[in-house]
Amino acid sequence: MKNIIRTPETHPLTWRLRDDKQPVWLDEYRSKNGYEGARKALTGLSPDEIVNQVKDAGLKGRGGAGFSTGLKWSLMPKDESMNIRYLLCNADEMEPGTYKDRLLMEQLPHLLVEGMLISAFCAESLPWLHLPAWRIYRSGSKSAPRHCRSH
Repeated sequence: MKNIIRTPETHPLTWRLRDDKQPVWLDEYRSKNGYEGARKALTGLSPDEIVNQVKDAGLKGRGGAGFSTGLKWSLMPKDESMNIRYLLCNADEMEPGTYKDRLLMEQLPHLLVEGMLISAFCAESLPWLHLPAWRIYRSGSKSAPRHCRSH
């Protein structure tokens, strides 16, 4: 099989993948513009501006229904009386026979963390990751947040 050349334009989710299928850890992820989107979003835009950009970009969820991510984010309540809110990433893939998200969670854990940071900022909440027990030891997703905190 010939090598596939992945670029941000042709493979926006997977261009950072390593050929050896090992996880892309923090230093390598950052060297490939990782967390640049989060930096720009969290330091230069309001949550509403980010939501509008996501709507304009036509970003869709990966759950199969093709629902607009920007629309979903815009429907979140803006109740100021809530002291703490949590954004939950339920990483339990329940579609029979599909592992479409597993590849990203195992090999690009920081992509997931970066997306959660931006999403949590828009929802004015704290990010929270839920992984099924069988996946925790197989995935880089458990240790990626720990690597971020150390930097």
